[in-house]
Amino acid sequence: MLEFVINSNAHLNQIIILSFNGEILSSIEHTDYHWLMFYPCVYMFGMWDAYKDGGETSPYAYLPYVVGAFFGTVGLIYSERLTIFGILLGPVWMPMLFAFLGIGLGIAIFKLLNKQMTF
Repeated sequence: MLEFVINSNAHLNQIIILSFNGEILSSIEHTDYHWLMFYPCVYMFGMWDAYKDGGETSPYAYLPYVVGAFFGTVGLIYSERLTIFGILLGPVWMPMLFAFLGIGLGIAIFKLLNKQMTF
């Protein structure tokens, strides 16, 4: 229910359509950033909750999800002005890119911590 409320108030479907059609500036104009800021955290929490409910988890198994949510939110914050190789990615692609980087970093930290625990 929360994801539906956030999606509706942030105009997420509209900005996804605009972003997929290459209309990044228009997607930025249609975005309600106050609502969209919640989305990465709610989405990653849903993924972690599904993973956790799947069975026993390792210590620190939440780290990729937490770091991914944090990086996704930071990517969203900078999405209207940060360019990569001169390309403005906007409020859909920038948070995705940052979230993937955060998940990768979270996995690395998770593996490092679990490796240290085995000694």
